[in-house]
Amino acid sequence: MKGETARVFVQLVINPGSTSTKVAVFNDDEMVASRNLAHDAEMLAQFPSIFHQLELRYEHVMRFLEASGIRPSSLSAVMGRGGVLPPSEGGTYVVDEELVSLLRSSGGGHASSLGGLLARRVAEPLGIPAFIADPVTTDELDDVSRYTGLPEAPRVCIFHALNQKAVARRAAADLGKKYEEINLIVAHLGGGISVGGHRRGRVVEVANALKGEGPFSPERSGLLPATGLVRLCFSGRYTKEEILKLINGKGGLVAYLGTNSLRDVDAAIDAGDQHAALCLEAMAYQVAKEIGRVACALAGRVDAIVLTGGAAHCSRLVEWISQRVKFIAPVMVYPGEEEMRALAEAGLRVLAGHERPKRMSARPSSASGTA
Repeated sequence: MKGETARVFVQLVINPGSTSTKVAVFNDDEMVASRNLAHDAEMLAQFPSIFHQLELRYEHVMRFLEASGIRPSSLSAVMGRGGVLPPSEGGTYVVDEELVSLLRSSGGGHASSLGGLLARRVAEPLGIPAFIADPVTTDELDDVSRYTGLPEAPRVCIFHALNQKAVARRAAADLGKKYEEINLIVAHLGGGISVGGHRRGRVVEVANALKGEGPFSPERSGLLPATGLVRLCFSGRYTKEEILKLINGKGGLVAYLGTNSLRDVDAAIDAGDQHAALCLEAMAYQVAKEIGRVACALAGRVDAIVLTGGAAHCSRLVEWISQRVKFIAPVMVYPGEEEMRALAEAGLRVLAGHERPKRMSARPSSASGTA
């Protein structure tokens, strides 16, 4: 109606980490306040589990709102980071009793599982909705991609779903298309690297970025020769825990160069370190090969290749990847990872009526399969 002003949706976004909680308030898509709330590590260590930290972190969040001059009653919704959950398709989920139960039973010791719990803790007394979006366990794989060669070891889908989907939507918009209309390959380049094949709004192929698939990264080993890994496991040199740490934490550039900092690697290359140059080129080579593999899963029908994540700030890495894959499709680069904005955008799509929120059940949907 003429003279009416459009409603502004105010969202609180909560992203818990191991010793901090990132918080931000958005008016529609504009961030109006943010802070990284640090928690004393010794105090957190006194709690028997992360779930016992809920009230402490809740109090910190409420003090942030007060200090920022934001009335809780002005909030339209609260968005939390998606935690460790059973495999389900991507989207924005209502944090209801079922989801709370799943977070507590599946979340283990991962701090991200507090995201939904904190969102509900803030939202429930206010009578407003709490949501999560695109958790790392988002699973939209084609069933054919789940086979590995051993029935006892099916593929498990864990990747940077939140950033991949947010950047894919941004790239689609820049191409004048809807995310659900096009095919993209999105490579998230960070401490871990995941390369996803996005077919009309679903990530139908992606390597497990956490547990030993895909290219090696600044601190992860990526896919290793199976027999070589078996020999290493039974060499007597390492415990099971040490092997797992080599795969995730002490692999990749850390294993080769002793650092996970691309700035340090870049500086070494500039200073003439040929070994550092070869290691970074090898990582770019593996990312490019993974992009090629995912292009096969999309039957070669790729509208664009999207490079994102913190490591996409490294122009040398981006150039070396682009040189090898630009024959497949145009390369688009969106450096960095904006988890808070991605969560706010997901909530805004629901609040504005552009997307329907989902509810998660204890059993994964047939579309997501089991893993």
